Amino acid sequence: MERPPAAAGPDPSRITVVPANEASWEDLAAVFGERGDPARCQCQWFKVTGREEWRLLSREAREQALREQTDCGHPDAQQTSGLVAYLDGEPAGWVAVEPRTAYPRLAAKRIPWTGRDEDREDPAVWAVTCFVTRAGYRKRGVARALAAATVPYAKERGARAVEGYPMLTESGKDVPWGELFVGSRGIFQEAGFDEVSRPSPRRVVMRIHFP
Repeated sequence: MERPPAAAGPDPSRITVVPANEASWEDLAAVFGERGDPARCQCQWFKVTGREEWRLLSREAREQALREQTDCGHPDAQQTSGLVAYLDGEPAGWVAVEPRTAYPRLAAKRIPWTGRDEDREDPAVWAVTCFVTRAGYRKRGVARALAAATVPYAKERGARAVEGYPMLTESGKDVPWGELFVGSRGIFQEAGFDEVSRPSPRRVVMRIHFP
């Protein structure tokens, strides 16, 4: 099994980010790993409408769905569903970013809409729903690089706005990694997102509008 690079402080110059279809499926599979929440979910939680539909999907079915959604290994593909980060050339992270309408569960959840009145079916609004950092590569700036990359990626593909739904974290307090799959407020803020609503004590909606 290949070992990750030795731990070091964040260095953005060592990180590159590409659309998922330009990465290989083997690289993306390495990011998700074989155990833990990312491996079980395969970034399908927001792709289904309810818990019953979720329970009916096997791990293999979720993996196949992600493979079809990303179209990994086909750089000429017209569509994909996220970005893959590389640290020193090794696959290190993933972020899901697509038109908000690509995530049916969002339309039914309270978090994105509390305090806002807007068209839930507007395809010009994109959403950043999930981050995965490969085991051994955390606290290396991977999630920050991915959050920043979602902005030009969405804009270049015609988005009117892009938003995320991160957790609020407190200095000195650990947050279970499984809860941070939506990202932290800090990484969105560093990427230029502004807070537009706070639907719960621990969640905020961060957004960028494009001119």
